[in-house]
Amino acid sequence: MSASRTPGHSRLTKAHKLSLAGVATLSAAAVAFSLVPADVAEAETISAAPVAWTQAVNGTQTKALYGHLSTQHVIADANAKAAAVAAKAKADADAKAKAEAAAKKAREQKAAASRSAARTPVFANNLDGWIKEALFIMKKEGIPGTYAGIHRNIMRESSGNPMAINNWDINAQNGIPSKGLLQVILPTFKAYHVKGTKFDQYDPVANIVAACNYAADRYGSMDNVNSAY
Repeated sequence: MSASRTPGHSRLTKAHKLSLAGVATLSAAAVAFSLVPADVAEAETISAAPVAWTQAVNGTQTKALYGHLSTQHVIADANAKAAAVAAKAKADADAKAKAEAAAKKAREQKAAASRSAARTPVFANNLDGWIKEALFIMKKEGIPGTYAGIHRNIMRESSGNPMAINNWDINAQNGIPSKGLLQVILPTFKAYHVKGTKFDQYDPVANIVAACNYAADRYGSMDNVNSAY
């Protein structure tokens, strides 16, 4: 018995229905496949990008930091070497200046000693030398007198004996005997002793200089003394 068709409706066989269902399933799967992986990939890309950027930035900063520290180390090392060189140069300069100063002082002392030796002649250890040395000192001290005047008075007073002593005159009786080449008593010797000569009445040069100093004060010069004074 044949079925009647209803207007507006098409007859679909079982095979048609299965075909349509398969197409629908495949379409949905394609849509799902095309949508889901794209979203996941985009999410992974978005989430991975900050990590990669952070790593890149951190790497650059680390490299820059190491470079900065290395530069600072080089600068510090250079400064230390420069300071060491400067310190050594200063020490060398100071040592050189000290050595030059010492050498200069030694030269000056040697020159002064040489000048002093040149200015101070060597005198004989006898009557002639004693008178000449006394005159040398007297000239520097401004004490008048001549070789002849001194020699004349020495010969009269002591005959040229520096150890002569008068134990019999009034001075001896008073406990202050006259002594030396020009027979000087102790109070006179003390009063007219010239600094730089020995403080000893028997020392021939000291005795002559002190006696001439006294004679200059009392008589104007030993040259003016012609008798006991």
